[in-house]
Amino acid sequence: MSKKITIEPVTRVEGHGKVTILMDDQAQVKETRLHIVEFRGFERFVQGRPYWEAPVLVQRLCGICPVSHHIAAAKALDVIVGAGNGDGLTAVGEKMRRLMHYGQFFQSHVLHFFHLSSPDFLFGIDGDPALRNIIGVAQHHKDLAVQGVMMRKFGQEVIKVTAGKKIHGTGAIPGGINKNLSIEERDSLLVGTELLNADKMVDWSLAALEFFKNYHTNNKTQLDNFAAFPSNHLSLVRKDGALDIYHGVLRAVDAEGKRILDDVDYHEYYNYIEEEVRNWSYMKFPYLKHLGKEKGWYRVGPLARLNTCDFIPTPLAQKEFEEYKSYTHGKPNNMSLHYHWARLIEILHSAEVIRDLLNDPDLQNEDLIVKGEKQLEGVGVIEAPRGTLFHHYKINEQDLITMANLIVSTTNNNEPMNLAVNKTAHAFMDGQAQISEPMMNAVEVAIRAYDPCLSCATHAIGQMPLEVNLIGPDGQMIDQKMKNG
Repeated sequence: MSKKITIEPVTRVEGHGKVTILMDDQAQVKETRLHIVEFRGFERFVQGRPYWEAPVLVQRLCGICPVSHHIAAAKALDVIVGAGNGDGLTAVGEKMRRLMHYGQFFQSHVLHFFHLSSPDFLFGIDGDPALRNIIGVAQHHKDLAVQGVMMRKFGQEVIKVTAGKKIHGTGAIPGGINKNLSIEERDSLLVGTELLNADKMVDWSLAALEFFKNYHTNNKTQLDNFAAFPSNHLSLVRKDGALDIYHGVLRAVDAEGKRILDDVDYHEYYNYIEEEVRNWSYMKFPYLKHLGKEKGWYRVGPLARLNTCDFIPTPLAQKEFEEYKSYTHGKPNNMSLHYHWARLIEILHSAEVIRDLLNDPDLQNEDLIVKGEKQLEGVGVIEAPRGTLFHHYKINEQDLITMANLIVSTTNNNEPMNLAVNKTAHAFMDGQAQISEPMMNAVEVAIRAYDPCLSCATHAIGQMPLEVNLIGPDGQMIDQKMKNG
């Protein structure tokens, strides 16, 4: 007799999702699915609004990723106000946005590693669920917990001084920014306090990397084999091949490192990327058009970025990158749990960039905005913490948004996350008469490696089915109305 296993909700991720696993009468995994069960209709919400509202409106997609959407939308609107295709801002305009973006990168990666993923490393995938959480980390690994809290606080302070506030700020506007960085704001981060300054963040980033590398040395088999599978990888890279999370060209490589998208202009992303809709999820399935649905899917995020870029333009992170690449002899890394290793290298890179930018006198300049000839369409692409993020807008002559298309980082990872779930379910559940909590947590560990933000990623094409139930005080159904999509 077949059996259905449901993991709901998936824990220690942003947003709401569930996993269903169907097992046959021989206790073999037959089918798995990662369902995204919430819906966010921002592509429709923004239609009819003045275009300059978009960078503030789209932040409401998420409280974790607001800066990512804020900057991606602003970059798209730079094109619309005639400020160039991502490289036409003033020095202070671009550098303040970069500082804001790297602050977001830093705090988001820190949140994921220390608060959401570290319990699995510190207490084991099969550890006591009552202990395997951030409270357990705080109780049994106090120094690590304090480090994570203070590092995230630093990133949020960077966001505050660049965007105006820590969540849902207003710093990036079409054509530039609305404030520069004062000397007082600079010194509060550069010098700061004993536990909250730029140098301390670099030191703690190095320490976090050492923690993970030591763990990897002692757990190579688990980390290397867990949900590992060959895939394509996509990200922005700087035109010289460097890691760049703010601007660049689109590059994709296959599992062996062969270029399958060779530094193309992201403003024409729609010529290269298509999205598939499946009826069991509100999250779409992107793929590279020229490879088709079966072979064109790809991964994004830290693992993909370190597979596509040629080097990292900060010295400490570059040194770690060289060690990381040597582990796979220069070939792409297709090991899902190595997302965490790549993420920690990006934390270090972010800390270095933030420190460098805080020392840059351009941030005190007052030439904040650039404008030119208005356009009716614009595309903005950045590397969000979770991967490549696309914002595409069209407006009419009345300056109202008529079309918005968002391909969110986690959406790009939809197919690989489903494959990771399937691979992990087979590895841990095949032949098991009883399914234990550690087996189900293993499936969640596979999902958490991607640091999914499910709230951001839920979009659909067409109409949604709607069901309304009217329940009386005694719990009985009074009336039911349904509208099919």
